[in-house]
Amino acid sequence: MTLDLPKIRAQFPALARPALFFDGPGGTQICQQSLDRINQYLIESNANFHGTFATSAASDMVLDEAHQAMADFYNAASPEEIIFGNNMTTLTLHISRSISRMWNPGDEIVVTRLDHDANVTPWLLAAEDRGVEVNWVGFDVEDGTLNLDELEKALARKPKFLAVGYASNSLGTINPIKKIIKMAHEVGTMVYVDAVQYAPHGSIDVQKIDADFLVSSPYKYFGPHAGVLYGKKALLEELKAYKVRPASNAIPSKYETGTQNHEGIAGVLGAIEYFEWIGEEFGGEYEQNFVEDGYSGRVLTLKKAMAAIGAYEQELNQALLSTLEFVPGLTLYGPSDPRKTDERVATFSFRLDGIHPHKVAEELGKREIYSWSGHYYAINVTERLGLEESGGMVRIGATHYNTIEEIRKLGEALMEIATGK
Repeated sequence: MTLDLPKIRAQFPALARPALFFDGPGGTQICQQSLDRINQYLIESNANFHGTFATSAASDMVLDEAHQAMADFYNAASPEEIIFGNNMTTLTLHISRSISRMWNPGDEIVVTRLDHDANVTPWLLAAEDRGVEVNWVGFDVEDGTLNLDELEKALARKPKFLAVGYASNSLGTINPIKKIIKMAHEVGTMVYVDAVQYAPHGSIDVQKIDADFLVSSPYKYFGPHAGVLYGKKALLEELKAYKVRPASNAIPSKYETGTQNHEGIAGVLGAIEYFEWIGEEFGGEYEQNFVEDGYSGRVLTLKKAMAAIGAYEQELNQALLSTLEFVPGLTLYGPSDPRKTDERVATFSFRLDGIHPHKVAEELGKREIYSWSGHYYAINVTERLGLEESGGMVRIGATHYNTIEEIRKLGEALMEIATGK
């Protein structure tokens, strides 16, 4: 069953605004289920944890539910493997201090030039602190794909650690993450996966890909501003947590420092419930395949949801590619083969000849079309493409609440801007 777009869009109060939201790569609009959970938490259970009274007990229950919901979203083995935090960047900076204690002077780690800087600089800083050498893996400037030959050479040196993205927040490239993790594990390398850009668009299974760590940000998939880190239980138990002395030594609590944003965590639970609704309403045709793969319960429902979303987003990918292709003077960066749209998410970066990217975004904004310009923290990408000094690129992105008609209007606006009419 295809997605019912009016029914989908009705779940997002912000979409009542007369605007075209192509700013999703920087953060999506929030669904009603998430808003309801936030509101309900603040009214019915707004208390600190582990108290002896009703609202504290209710708060504990919501937090436990949210940990289990995210464990199901990632298909983690246990909710103990789920750590909530402010955002991916903060979580990564925090956990990098624990992970890097395993490194010694002379060891090597690997980062890539395709990643968001939040999955680069925390490791550069940790390497500097620990006296560790950093090796870089580049990407193909023609098609935006990670250079696997360079990665293989870097891994041949048996580094301690690899930081890699699931999908590029700049070019939309989906990395062959299962293959990459397997390559790394064969030489004993730990892998940390940034799934922020991938999570709104595709199914995640940390057990299937054998991730050591994986992190995402729910505000990119219809929830509130928050971050959620997965780590293998054995690793989380082994690592030293940087925390205050009275805090619990159990996982995941020892990494969830201070009083968490409880209402935000409740909102994340609401976002997962929204995905459940998608799976129940529109994912029926995909059920049998996932049942045969051994999925059941909420994990099965979430797999169905992401399959339904992915199928529709392939249509959006095709429509965006064909629309951008016909805009005069437009240069698209990253994957552009219409036969391989399953190898990218619906995130597109481009430039218009003779027009500064910020000016393009500004002109789109005047038309109530929301986009981004610059480097979007993927600064190694814009530097490698030779675009950083001249303003980077314009970025647009679609999610399953966007429509083909919106893409047509985007194309018309870009034609006007490109031709000066």
